[in-house]
Amino acid sequence: MDTITHGIAGALIAKAAFNGSDLASAEEMGKRRIATWALTIGAVFPDADVFREFFSSNPMLIITWHRSITHSLLCLPIWSVLLAALSLGIARWRKWNAPSFPMLTGIYAIGILSHIVLDVLTSFGTMVWSPLEWSRPAWDVLFIIDFTFSLILLVPQWLAWAYKDQEHMRSRAAVLWVIFTPVPFLISRLGASIGAPVSNLATLLFTVLFVALFLFPLARGWGLRVPYSVWNRAGLFLATIYIVAAAFAHSAAVERIKTFAAQQKLEVQAIGALPLPPSLWHWNGLVRSQRGVYAVQMDLSDSVLRSSTPNNGEIIERTYYPDAAPNTFIEAARNLRQVQEVLWFSRFPVTRFHKEGDEAVVEFSDMRFASLRRDRPSSFTYRVRFSEDGQVLSQGWVRD
Repeated sequence: MDTITHGIAGALIAKAAFNGSDLASAEEMGKRRIATWALTIGAVFPDADVFREFFSSNPMLIITWHRSITHSLLCLPIWSVLLAALSLGIARWRKWNAPSFPMLTGIYAIGILSHIVLDVLTSFGTMVWSPLEWSRPAWDVLFIIDFTFSLILLVPQWLAWAYKDQEHMRSRAAVLWVIFTPVPFLISRLGASIGAPVSNLATLLFTVLFVALFLFPLARGWGLRVPYSVWNRAGLFLATIYIVAAAFAHSAAVERIKTFAAQQKLEVQAIGALPLPPSLWHWNGLVRSQRGVYAVQMDLSDSVLRSSTPNNGEIIERTYYPDAAPNTFIEAARNLRQVQEVLWFSRFPVTRFHKEGDEAVVEFSDMRFASLRRDRPSSFTYRVRFSEDGQVLSQGWVRD
């Protein structure tokens, strides 16, 4: 999950469960604001591990270090205590009325835990048991950047702010409507650019929804009658329902890809269904077989899988990514430490080989991160270039 969404989730939990107030509230820095700040900071803290990459030339940190000890359930108590102690020190220096040390520790723990859980729900893999164990659980329920989920977390907080008092509700509601009206169109353009188009109907429906959300509560001022905490609790409830719905959709997608593997009589080494933007209906089924990876894009709103090739009465849209035939260059690449780290990280690896003049090029791609556009490579493709006599000329992540 992206860091911004983690922060939004942390603020929502604080307001819904700990009587927190707005981060930039006009009220003094007391227990309510500190609770929101603490839970928000706790919710983004685990991604602080990326700062190590700024001070290191090791390109493998993205897979060997990111989402490790700062995302660890075992280390969570340590980070919670340290952050609470630091916060209390600042509060005493600034003479703020802060929650007690045990309460602050618990708030930070919940913020960090929310981050860990949301990351595990994605497909990247999170080393929740590090440093005791370096496995990477991934539940494949949510896409790493899920705009719908982010909006569910954010909009109720803005509504609570807009309808907090009668004096400002009209101006605030108008400002929010102006800000959010272009959002569906921007998401639609972004989706089209990455190969995940959003239908015109969906764009229109979201636009109408924003009008209703921000302006309808103005009618007879009923938005003022909804308490601040209730808006936020509604947001937390809807976010939970969204995750549950995604889990059910994931289960259905897994059953479909298992059916596909059985029909094709594949020798399955790994199997999974990964979410695709822009909706809960779209999934990418992956099967790692003995000689390559099958990718089946599914729309759960269809009764069958789409394709151009009939198969036992069904139609399936699929792509097969075969492994290159074994050779000495591939074997030499697999013996490199960096490549072994890539293969440890990859769940659905594909090996490719080609010649460029006298040079031999070996590539390892994790099809979990295959681009939705066929003219772009996987975002996790590692390339090793050899000279004709087998010397490594260069190696690293493919950036183009």
